[in-house]
Amino acid sequence: MATLKASYQWLNSEPGPKMIQEALNLHGTAERPGKGDNPAIIGWADEVGADIRKIYFADDTPWCGLFMAVVAKRAGKRVVKDPLWALNWGTFGKFTEEPMLGDVLVFVRKTREGKKAGHVGLYVGEDESAYHVLGGNQGDCVCVQPIAKSRLYAARRPLYNQQPSNVRKIPLAAVGSLSTDES
Repeated sequence: MATLKASYQWLNSEPGPKMIQEALNLHGTAERPGKGDNPAIIGWADEVGADIRKIYFADDTPWCGLFMAVVAKRAGKRVVKDPLWALNWGTFGKFTEEPMLGDVLVFVRKTREGKKAGHVGLYVGEDESAYHVLGGNQGDCVCVQPIAKSRLYAARRPLYNQQPSNVRKIPLAAVGSLSTDES
């Protein structure tokens, strides 16, 4: 596990939610550049099951949905149908109007060909113009990146038997440039 940037070190002391803890365990996992694949990422497809491995076979294929599926599964949450397609995470859990720690955020993005696609990750905070998102395939690795609020497609809260007491809005300072390409 790679070290979180200083501005996100506080996440290491959060007692939950479980999906955040599972995602933090994978922080720093990265694609292998060039030929060859990271066996950890490829292994997630086998772990998630549901014939995902028949579709997902190389780490240069967008994998934010795969990351979210393995995190949800390890946290004991239901994985959405066809989890590799990020926009499908817009059906996860229940709708929330106000995203908070551990919520699943789904964003719209454009492919290099100009087509509509998505990106999915977990809310860890926000500044005035961006959500700070812990996700996979952000700069080809698992990390926290700010993503423009204007790109938000859906915010979904996991279904909890008892919601963790630390699920809350997290105001953060703006850091660096906004993520614009999560593919």
